[in-house]
Amino acid sequence: MSWSKLKQNLESFLCPALHGRVEYLATSYRYLPDKAGLCNLAVDKKNVLNMGDTANFIRWYQSELEIKNDPDIQIPVDNEDLEAVRKEIKGDVPEDRLKVIAASRKKTVYAKALLSAQSTLCKSNFIVIATKFLSASIEESLESDEILLNVLALIDRRVGKKRILTMSEKMKFKHPIVQYFYELRLSTL
Repeated sequence: MSWSKLKQNLESFLCPALHGRVEYLATSYRYLPDKAGLCNLAVDKKNVLNMGDTANFIRWYQSELEIKNDPDIQIPVDNEDLEAVRKEIKGDVPEDRLKVIAASRKKTVYAKALLSAQSTLCKSNFIVIATKFLSASIEESLESDEILLNVLALIDRRVGKKRILTMSEKMKFKHPIVQYFYELRLSTL
């Protein structure tokens, strides 16, 4: 599918409150075969999501350690996590230390998933994921681990007010760009 047709299809699914505010932009380098091109999502004429560019105002992580040390990322630890650590260690470990170990393990898993998800953002992947979004159900896109599918689903008109309001807990575990678009959509309700 050509870029203009894909852009037209994506804009047809855009939430009415976001028409004119959210734009899909793309550049290609016809005579430079080593350049893949860029794809951007702009909100109010400001590039918010630059595929393949880490120089925007949303936090992009370069390493697992950055994610683990980020104080903004709070991952809750439940009893199942504590029991799993307790069984694995097989010894007398204080309860507060178990919580630290379980939280560290969950942050490691979260960090690996986050780095994997943000490494796939480039123009060619945008076109593949946008085409997938147009053919998939909205539930599948919302539940996906792919950042771009989440973003496209959040700004979709098929996602209603009730569903947006019930997603707040799930959004805490998503990439900052997904959280940004969630807040943007909340502001339109």
